[in-house]
Amino acid sequence: MKYQCAGNAMARSEIAQRSADAVTAVLPPSVRIRRRCTVGHSVDLEVNGEPMRVRWLGEGGLRQARELVANRKDRPDVAVARRMSLGARQTLAAAGIGWVDETGAAEIVRGSLIVSRSGRPPVSSRKPPHWTPAVLAVAEALLCGARATVGSVQETSGLSTGSVTNALRTLTELGILSAAARRGRNAARQIADRDRLLDAYAAAAAALMPTTALTVGVTWRDPMVGLIRIGQQWDRSGFSWAATGTAAAAVLAPYLTTVTSSEVYVEAKTSAALEWVAAKSGLRPIDGGRLTLRPFPTVTAERLATAEHGLRLVPWPRAYADLRVAGVRGEEAAEHLRDTLRGR
Repeated sequence: MKYQCAGNAMARSEIAQRSADAVTAVLPPSVRIRRRCTVGHSVDLEVNGEPMRVRWLGEGGLRQARELVANRKDRPDVAVARRMSLGARQTLAAAGIGWVDETGAAEIVRGSLIVSRSGRPPVSSRKPPHWTPAVLAVAEALLCGARATVGSVQETSGLSTGSVTNALRTLTELGILSAAARRGRNAARQIADRDRLLDAYAAAAAALMPTTALTVGVTWRDPMVGLIRIGQQWDRSGFSWAATGTAAAAVLAPYLTTVTSSEVYVEAKTSAALEWVAAKSGLRPIDGGRLTLRPFPTVTAERLATAEHGLRLVPWPRAYADLRVAGVRGEEAAEHLRDTLRGR
């Protein structure tokens, strides 16, 4: 197999180096590796004398894996990502493409070379650079239709002028927004790539998910009906709440045939506050319960919640982000939600 080399910009060179480093890290020390050239987001390696084309897959989600598999003209031998999701792993494996991610997990079958590694779980305290709850909130506002100006985002999110200004600057520095020449409160930036914004937001949302949570037991035969009823009770008590994950997706873009458990954000910042909300609702903490309560992760997740079919629902980007980390079926439901509400 012969590959043609092309010139590469600095960004592509860095991506190629990350890909090559990730593959090298999971191969046995006895394996001979030589880097041949870089072509776009791919890097060509020579492993024990055999060619291996490696391609960077970004965040490593199901959508990226499906797009890679669909491109039959230039499939790589191995795909590399920051953290390959379960859905992406299955999709690549079914297509005969090896994969590696930067946690050290890998599955490569190439001739006599077989590599299978589980990797190291990411350190929970590690946060994505530049992303904060305020930046997440601004990204949610943009994805829900706010213009990329301080005035529009502040009106949508309720954040302070300083917080919005800093968050827009951060998103611009990350290359997610493109800056206009004119400055000022109403100076318009543009979203450079909406798909990239959503992917980056979802990855950061997962990394910054509040660790405080309370699982409670419920006896609902129909989780959706039960959630509507407890929601009505919360409304009467003046509690702010919004369903996310599979329950929200069941209303916004039905995909899964059944909803067995539910996640709800409530207005409570501490474990004690969550227990108080549960107690006021007649709910008791229990391991393995089917209802999980969490604090609202951002001000926009609460502020932009909407009421549909008797449920209060988080804005769709937050539901998408939460579904992506809910296993393979959850990730499939997330991509269905994304396709359904892309222009919403």
